[in-house]
Amino acid sequence: MSSDPAPEEDGRSGTAMRMVTYNVNGLRQRISQFGSLLRLLDSFDADIVCFQETKLRRQELTADVVMAEGYESFFSCTRTSDKGRTGYAGVATFCRVKSAFSSSEVALPVAAEEGFTGLLRNGRIDENHASVAGGLEEFAKDDLLQVDSEGRCVITDHGHFVLFNIYGPRADSDDADRTEFKLKFFKILQRRWEYLLQQGKRVFVVGDLNIAPAAIDRCEAGPDFEKNEFRKWLRSMLVENGGPFFDIFRARHPDRKDAYTCWPSNTGAEQFNFGSRIDHILCAGSCLHEDCDPQGHNLIACHIKDCDILTTYKRWKPGNTPRWKGGWSTKLEGSDHAPVYVCLEGIVDVPQHDTPSVSARYFPTIRGIQQTIVSVLMKRQVSEQVEGCEMSTSCLEEDVTISSCSRGTDRSFGDCGLSGSLSSKSCASSNQSAGSVNLEVHDQSRNFAAVGASDSAHGNQYSEVKKKAKKGQGFQLSLLSFFQRNLDSCNKDEKSNGNSSLNAVHIQKSDDQTNCNFAKDEDSRSLQQNDLDISASPLDQSSLGKGKNDVALLEWQRIQQVMQNSIPLCKGHREPCVSRVVKKAGPNFGRRFYTCPRAEGPASNPEANCGFFKWASSKSKQSK
Repeated sequence: MSSDPAPEEDGRSGTAMRMVTYNVNGLRQRISQFGSLLRLLDSFDADIVCFQETKLRRQELTADVVMAEGYESFFSCTRTSDKGRTGYAGVATFCRVKSAFSSSEVALPVAAEEGFTGLLRNGRIDENHASVAGGLEEFAKDDLLQVDSEGRCVITDHGHFVLFNIYGPRADSDDADRTEFKLKFFKILQRRWEYLLQQGKRVFVVGDLNIAPAAIDRCEAGPDFEKNEFRKWLRSMLVENGGPFFDIFRARHPDRKDAYTCWPSNTGAEQFNFGSRIDHILCAGSCLHEDCDPQGHNLIACHIKDCDILTTYKRWKPGNTPRWKGGWSTKLEGSDHAPVYVCLEGIVDVPQHDTPSVSARYFPTIRGIQQTIVSVLMKRQVSEQVEGCEMSTSCLEEDVTISSCSRGTDRSFGDCGLSGSLSSKSCASSNQSAGSVNLEVHDQSRNFAAVGASDSAHGNQYSEVKKKAKKGQGFQLSLLSFFQRNLDSCNKDEKSNGNSSLNAVHIQKSDDQTNCNFAKDEDSRSLQQNDLDISASPLDQSSLGKGKNDVALLEWQRIQQVMQNSIPLCKGHREPCVSRVVKKAGPNFGRRFYTCPRAEGPASNPEANCGFFKWASSKSKQSK
């Protein structure tokens, strides 16, 4: 927690705590934007940071997205295989602490839970001890598993309160399946809240609920806005309608308008602040002054210091060039949501405790997977086999080094004799087991001519053995080795032909070069002939190429002109429209249409989108 002391309340003192909730729209993208996970977290200067829509699967939880110095993290990931839901959703709670063990900080949870049904244990369904959470006994286990399958909740118990980090489902009005899922999700969640409150717990709910409570929380709310069943449910949970929860932002700013946390990303609505407030911080329960008269005492009055929207995290910044004025190429970094924070005060420490076992520090991808005895023995056996192959190959290479030493004209074979004899003796058995050919150590009294002849023979044998060894080990020959093989073949032919081949070559070479001269001579002849053919008519070639370029340029200009003429102008601004394609499933899926190029905004603003719409003449290729 923050070290700043809070003002005394009825003779009691405590410390301040800051919580932030933020739909990041992809945690990796936000980490990339800020440079590291630590920089992203530190930018909030908060004790507890709750992320939604992390878009991470369990196997993608690596150290760079999980671990940050001074923070403990708790994740929930999607595990459904439904189409369009893989790698979707996901929530994470980061707690800033001085120590993860023997700590009395409130920010460090005393307990934590993935999901809210009680059926998930360490990222898996607990088949052996699959007991549902308190208050959920009336629901079928299949329904509980369904609502917990998309990684939409992490619960952390901080002693004084229980914190729910929630990413609420989205459901379009014409999508019956997702509407049913959303109703089931919040019904089960409500039962869990009610059970905890009956146990005397204080409950904080933070996150993107995908619900705007009232018309004031939505830009130009329509006439049927208040009739939405999810909106009715959320309002029924609030204190002003007889429910247990405070909407902390509205409690602090009851009349503030245009206070939005989310904007459509495909319409540029951020420019005119044309959005909705769907990211919330709710709280329920008594204050920490348990021995005081409850009249006039609650969490809002006693412990909430401030709550607001962090608009500095919006993608659209003042001074950005509007899209219709040349700003189409401007990349807007950030999420399509803005964070919301709350500052608590008068929060006292809790008894010493350690980080819960569901902390991300204990994930197998972070801590490592415990190995069985069988797996250790198997790895050791494989390692020994690999070492044996490497030893065999190294012995062959040492023997070839002997032959290479014998080629020198100013050195005697005795310079390499000792090491050569040792290597051949020590590696004889290994070479035989690998199917290789032992190279004999030549006697120092042999003349250089005999050594050279035997060296060539042994070199060819070793080359073949080495290829077989590599093939047995699963190695693929490189492109360079392919050409080297052809060159070696040419060298062999060249030696057999003697000096007659050298006389036929017109290219100057040094005495120690042994390249394939016949091949080079044929290539040079063909290149010279090609040069003559090309240089025969340079003017014709140049004029032909220029003519083709001119024709292509004129054709492209004609196509652009036709396309430009086919794009309609919007009615409100007389500006060329932008083309879009229907991506929603239905009879119009894949159909192209034109709309006003300006950003979405209030109808009263003449600078905003004028609402022009026109279908294109035919469907897009995507619909095929």
